[in-house]
Amino acid sequence: MNDFHHVTVLLHETVQAVQPQPGGVYLDGTAGGGGHSALLLQHMQGLGKLLAFDRDPDAIAHLQEKFADEPAVQLIHANFFEAAQHVADQVDGIILDLGVSSHQLDTDSRGFSYHREAPLDMRMSQSGTSAAELVNTMPEHELADMLFTLAQEKFSRRIARAIVQARPISTTTQLAEIIASAVPAAARRDGHPARKAFMALRYACNGELDGLEQALHSLFNLLKPGGRMAVITFNSLEDAAMKRVTKQLTAGCTCPPQFPACVCGKTPLARVPKKPMTPPAEELQANPRARSAKLRCLEKL
Repeated sequence: MNDFHHVTVLLHETVQAVQPQPGGVYLDGTAGGGGHSALLLQHMQGLGKLLAFDRDPDAIAHLQEKFADEPAVQLIHANFFEAAQHVADQVDGIILDLGVSSHQLDTDSRGFSYHREAPLDMRMSQSGTSAAELVNTMPEHELADMLFTLAQEKFSRRIARAIVQARPISTTTQLAEIIASAVPAAARRDGHPARKAFMALRYACNGELDGLEQALHSLFNLLKPGGRMAVITFNSLEDAAMKRVTKQLTAGCTCPPQFPACVCGKTPLARVPKKPMTPPAEELQANPRARSAKLRCLEKL
């Protein structure tokens, strides 16, 4: 699996955010190409434990080769949503790099890219319902609702109607052309017209937003006091989920302001140790895919 390729976004900033130390226990919930994991290991100096999760069997095969001589690494072929089922003890830090990997986008057979001719797949785990099954079987109104809810696609109804009329659809470029034909000409100048629809299908296939907030809460509960969780999001829906979790965990007293003293006894469970970060200009120039990335961090009190 030497051909596995992934460009890690906000590499040093994310690892520094969790303050890795020799002998610590860290969790990389979206290990992918192993970029964040490798840098964590350097800071750990070969001591402690690194729990590296990924649902993609291609990623796990690559990581097995990459970390074959690293006894501190434990690879777990699972979605980070299920981390609590695999982790017995609390950890010192957690990293999550949400979104699709460079390898998944650039491997034609995976069917993630609207730029490449490929079977319409999009499954990160390479199992379950494919994008082709969704576009060919979903009722028109459900397809439109999915495009609007998961990608805020304002032409969702026009696109859904065009998809249903064009069935059966089997390839990425076929779908992209159908979507483009349904979008008004003026709107086609604002980036590729299939971008949002492809993102919505990816989310639907992989359940990336379903239960994301619950997963973030579950992971936060795995942290030791003083431990940090660093999360990279790539669009407004992912970022909104992280912001809601941050607000919930950093909230203190919920008593009405007219109360003379606190009676709820609630105190903040977390603090925000760093302001949200975006990639520097030089990283964006080298990796345009990082343009929407945003790093947020939480520290457990």
